[in-house]
Amino acid sequence: MQIPLVFSDEVADAVHDGRPVVALESNVITHGLPYPENAATARKVEGAVRAGGSVPATIAIDAGRIVVGMTDADIERFAATPGIPKVSSRDMGLVLAGGGMGALTVASSVVAAELAGIPFFSSAGIGGVHRGAQASMDISSDLIQFTRSKVAVVCAGAKKILDLGLTLEYLETQCVPVVSYRSDDFPAFYCLSSDLRSPQRLDDDDVIARAVEHHWALGHQGGFLITTPVKPEEAIGSEEVDAAIAEAVAAAERDGVRGQAITKYLMRAVDAATQGRSARANMAVLISTAEVGGRLAAAHAHYRAEVAGA
Repeated sequence: MQIPLVFSDEVADAVHDGRPVVALESNVITHGLPYPENAATARKVEGAVRAGGSVPATIAIDAGRIVVGMTDADIERFAATPGIPKVSSRDMGLVLAGGGMGALTVASSVVAAELAGIPFFSSAGIGGVHRGAQASMDISSDLIQFTRSKVAVVCAGAKKILDLGLTLEYLETQCVPVVSYRSDDFPAFYCLSSDLRSPQRLDDDDVIARAVEHHWALGHQGGFLITTPVKPEEAIGSEEVDAAIAEAVAAAERDGVRGQAITKYLMRAVDAATQGRSARANMAVLISTAEVGGRLAAAHAHYRAEVAGA
């Protein structure tokens, strides 16, 4: 069977013409900020993609279809509707079959982006290997999906509540390239650095575009991870976040918080410890990565056009 994809006119025209498009997740609309800040932020993120020279395509599931390029009315409806489920890649078939609404995560967004013929996706941060994964086996489905979907992912690394060293080790084992754009370090979401060196650094948009295309031409069937740090003026200090995480981890163990609940618990603890600054930094990261994603997608589309015309 063929999965039903419904494109907005703008995205359909851009994909058909080979113009640059950046896929965006809808989970940040439904499970991030309260209404109406969530809708306003989604529009700012789309505006950042346009500022980078690409067409934004926010993706969601609605009425048994994958909507590629949410309209302004779609964004408003999803932002104002409570209880929309968060849909990862494993859940997509179930939600599509049920005919309801679904907000896509990083993992499900890259599945949808590849189906739609969109080679670039932008997110604030990806999931990773959780602390204590040696015992819990808690590894984000984002990392698994990167081995299966041919999409370049632009992000600000992963949250410091994760084990970022093991996250990089996992990506290396699975042959997923990790390139830091104009930075030596692997960033940690709203922290400039995870204090871990990135496997590769590239500063030139055109070189990154060629690297992405060469990676796929070599027969690799998975993704290509590009990290870009938050702007220094919008970052939160690593020491402050580390202290909040350490205190929250101890409290979580004391309160018996485990499994999927731990991520939200730790994020709320960091937000409380930073007096809300982490939530504002989260918005800033969404916007800054979207702009970089727009620029890199534009360079990649230009390179593909050059190769096709050669």
